[in-house]
Amino acid sequence: MSAPPQIGVLLVNLGTPDAPDARSVRRYLAEFLSDRRVVEIPQILWQPILRGIILTTRPKTSAHAYAQVWTDEGSPLAAITRRQAEALQAAFGETVRVAYAMRYGEPAIGAAIDALKAAGCDRILIAPLYPQYCAATTATVVDAAGQHLQSLRWQPTLRFLPPYHADAAYLGALKASVEEGLAALDFTPDVLLASFHGMPERTRTLGDPYHDQCQATARRLSEALGRPVEVSFQSRFGRAKWLEPATDTRLEQLGRDGRSVAIFAPGFAADCLETLEELAMRGKGQYADAGGKDFAYLSCLNADAPGIAMLESLVRRELAGWL
Repeated sequence: MSAPPQIGVLLVNLGTPDAPDARSVRRYLAEFLSDRRVVEIPQILWQPILRGIILTTRPKTSAHAYAQVWTDEGSPLAAITRRQAEALQAAFGETVRVAYAMRYGEPAIGAAIDALKAAGCDRILIAPLYPQYCAATTATVVDAAGQHLQSLRWQPTLRFLPPYHADAAYLGALKASVEEGLAALDFTPDVLLASFHGMPERTRTLGDPYHDQCQATARRLSEALGRPVEVSFQSRFGRAKWLEPATDTRLEQLGRDGRSVAIFAPGFAADCLETLEELAMRGKGQYADAGGKDFAYLSCLNADAPGIAMLESLVRRELAGWL
């Protein structure tokens, strides 16, 4: 008698190189920056630029940055996402099988779907860990899953976790996390700055809801906290106009003005290069170099209790009718 089918849950985050060295970073960037949703330049124009100057110069610089945050468990993003999956598995017990994957790098989405299917999962909820929808993040997960299903004779049934930028569970977890972080400081910040990953302004013009959803998250969190939350956008790349205000520019201005700041990254489900190196290290340096005194970086939700409770709540709701 065959075992009854199981339900699978697949957490998906952006990705990471396998090691903090130039070769690994080059391989990761080649995959990431070749995605047509990430860089919306015709490939005939983009690939020579990517294969030329970018993959020749950027991997060494990025590898140095990764080395600053690498841990005994490897990449912080991979380690934290793995712990999130383990905590969610413990919360659900034997009712579901929880796995994790990276959109770029390993473990790959296709391999993770195959592993869940081999374990008997005929229904799988794929959960992109992006609170705010963006074609360059959320949509690429759907793309990758769909492309893999094209190779399967016997396809599992898939569901996808919707964006949760204004969900009460998400906002409640953010509120608890930010309040805990602020309570641990020895100063009261003048400015609470929410830094979201940047996108070219053109994506907003083309109809991407990302900018509006970031603003909605900050607005509702501000109401929950009872204090203003400013928004900025980090990680600019290339010469195109990006969403503004830019995080680095805003930090420099706050430093010059002598205003204390606590910065956090509500669009990231787990701490990673862009939060630990770009904000907590480089951002702090930019602020201090401009004359700032009191700076704090507040951690992402990660695998802490509020974040796991939020994930469990969201996943249970999306599994309705399957459990």
